[in-house]
Amino acid sequence: MDVRIGDLLEMKKPHPCKGNKFLVLRSGMDFKLHCTTCNHEMMVKRSKIEKNIKKIIRKEDNNV
Repeated sequence: MDVRIGDLLEMKKPHPCKGNKFLVLRSGMDFKLHCTTCNHEMMVKRSKIEKNIKKIIRKEDNNV
């Protein structure tokens, strides 16, 4: 799955704060995610995240 830094992930299950959108701060074997609702940052295993992604919202670069 192609998840890049700066992508916004909409997840199937919500965070305890009821938000389900997370900003990707770091990717690799695990992801560092930032909850857009409560500003909480967390590290989560890649396998767990890829299983729960509903939609990837990518910011397109138009600087060409």
